[in-house]
Parts: sequence; C-alpha cells; structure tokens
Amino acid sequence: MPEEQPTPEVTPAGPPEPESSRESAWSGLRTVLSWVRDLTFSVLIAIVSIVFIYQPVKVEGTSMMPGLTDQERIFINKFTYRFGIGSIEHGDTVVFRSPPDPEKSYIKRVIGLPGDRVRIEGGQVYVNGRALVEDYVLTDYPDYSSMDEKVVPPGRYFVLGDHRTSSSDSRAWGSVPRENIYGKAVFVYWPLEKMGRLK
Repeated sequence: MPEEQPTPEVTPAGPPEPESSRESAWSGLRTVLSWVRDLTFSVLIAIVSIVFIYQPVKVEGTSMMPGLTDQERIFINKFTYRFGIGSIEHGDTVVFRSPPDPEKSYIKRVIGLPGDRVRIEGGQVYVNGRALVEDYVLTDYPDYSSMDEKVVPPGRYFVLGDHRTSSSDSRAWGSVPRENIYGKAVFVYWPLEKMGRLK
C-alpha cells in the first residue's frame, strides 16, 4: 500500500481585500502628501517674502499720526526700492536710516523729490510754488512754522512727518540720501481694527 502523504497545513486567507479599500488608502495617502507639499511650499514662499520682499516693523512715536500711531505693526516693501522696480514718489510713506543717526530708522512721508523746491509758510507746504493739499495732516494740532525755500539736492529726498508738531524730519536735519531709504510702508496688520493698506 502506498504510504499516506501528510496533508499540508494551510491558514485560511480570509476573503480578498476589496479593490475599493486599497484605492481609498492610496487616495488618503495622496491627499496627505499633497497637503504636506502645499504647506511646505507656502512656508517657503512666506520666508522668501519676509526676507526679500516684506518686513514687519513696529511704529514708535507719534510723528505719523493719525495715519500711523505708536506701537502699530506694519509691513514695509523692501523689494520695490531695492531693485529699482518702483521709483520713490511724492506722498510715499518711507522707512529709512536717519541721517543724524544711521543706527535708528525713521518713517516719514516724501514731500520733495530731487530738484524740487520746497518751502513752508505758516505751516502750509509749497512744492515748486504750488500749495500742497495734505488731508493726512492732523487738524487738531495746527503747525504754524515756516521754512525758507530749499532745493532738494540730486539723489536726496525731503521728508516730513504727518504730525508736524511732533516730528523730527527734513526741516531739522535736511534731506535723506537715496541709499538710506530701504522700504515703503504698505500695510497695517496690527491692531486688527486698523488692518489694511496704507494710503
């Protein structure tokens, strides 16, 4: 008689995994990877923007009231002026290294460009013989100071604070060299109730 062969042991495999379950798992994994990729990309864009384009700064003092008040947080655009994409214009609110003390940074409004003639009579500012309409200047604290006409030298800018009676600006220490100007104030982000673009 032939010898009986032992029956091999087998383990029940159970029902095959449905195709839809595997597809669902792959879909979930793809979603997670896509989310991680997008998050990483967003973080990199934010870092590049802050380092090369925008910089958060804190306003100190009252020289730019009412538009900007003490301790407000704003973003300045460093890219526009640094790479010559945009030129400095009348009315721009700029951040620059102070001519009297380059260790300090000031924020003021551009009133005169190179070659402009600027004078002040009883608080009224004239540029090239024309009186400026300055709706950004406080009316609660009138300024009646005067200044003889000055011609803004080449490569320099005449700047004033909006709150004229509490601002140290070009009336006191002259115009600002172009190389000292490194940013344009563009956006208030704190406090939240004032969030928005600067005018």
